[in-house]
Amino acid sequence: MASFRLPLFALCLWTAASPAAMAASAQPAYFDVVRGAHPHDVAADPTPGGPVYYTAQSTGKLGVLDPSSGKIEEIALGPRSAPHGVIVGPDRAAWITDGGQNAIVRCDPKTHQLRAWPLPEGTGYTNLNTATFDKQGRIWFTGQSGYYGRLDPASGDIKVWKSPRGSGPYGITTTPDGQVYYASLAGNHIAQINTESGEATIIEPPTKGQGARRVWSDSKGRIWVSYWNTGQVGMYDPASRGWREWKLPGNAHAYSTRTRYGSPIGAATPSSASIRSPKSSTRIHPTAPAPTCARCSGARAKPGEQNRGSTGW
Repeated sequence: MASFRLPLFALCLWTAASPAAMAASAQPAYFDVVRGAHPHDVAADPTPGGPVYYTAQSTGKLGVLDPSSGKIEEIALGPRSAPHGVIVGPDRAAWITDGGQNAIVRCDPKTHQLRAWPLPEGTGYTNLNTATFDKQGRIWFTGQSGYYGRLDPASGDIKVWKSPRGSGPYGITTTPDGQVYYASLAGNHIAQINTESGEATIIEPPTKGQGARRVWSDSKGRIWVSYWNTGQVGMYDPASRGWREWKLPGNAHAYSTRTRYGSPIGAATPSSASIRSPKSSTRIHPTAPAPTCARCSGARAKPGEQNRGSTGW
């Protein structure tokens, strides 16, 4: 049976290994996934050798890779499932934003038992995208149809708010001090959410019509943003309320960004149809005047992106 390939082991190494070990490992390893799965997001357990999860968006399943053996198990998430994002929570469980079920789904890391929290009745189809945990153990999520929300797993309380400018909320991140920001692809902005009131405050990037798609906080609380429409990466510093922007090489569409320990970020640019690893992706340092770029071994994959703990693919 034919299969697709993903550079998941390379992502696992980037999550768990030291910078020296990562620098020494230039070549990714590949693992076959089931044909038709169309993996969308990937998240690695931070424990060395821990499982790597991916959302099989087309088949309504969660994939679980054991990187040591290469074994992959797929777990059916439920009727009408179409999972988009997956992150590893503070409980080490996989948390999924399931657009098909209009629900947040938790997969137990040991038993793989599932629990779903449907969005409140009357919310309508939100097109759930991605999620992040705040410092109080609550999970925040985005819906591209024009929503963002918060689930408290301890109480089961779930709230949904309409975004200030309608459709577009996509990426979402939490800073080290617990602030939550999301990016609006259709709305061309980022926003900071008041984690108690739920109110979202819009923050305008300097470039108009940029298509802010994914956001990522670094260790200093600066917010890195991938600009899908204009092929740029932006950085917003809440301390100074200032922006910096970098143009990526070529005819790029920046899909996702990632940071680790405050180091340079990597930007995934799927317009080239190439896989970009942490070592070979476009790398930008906050003090650098311009980015540089290299391609990863000519490997090919469908465009996609990762949530916390990995680069884009």
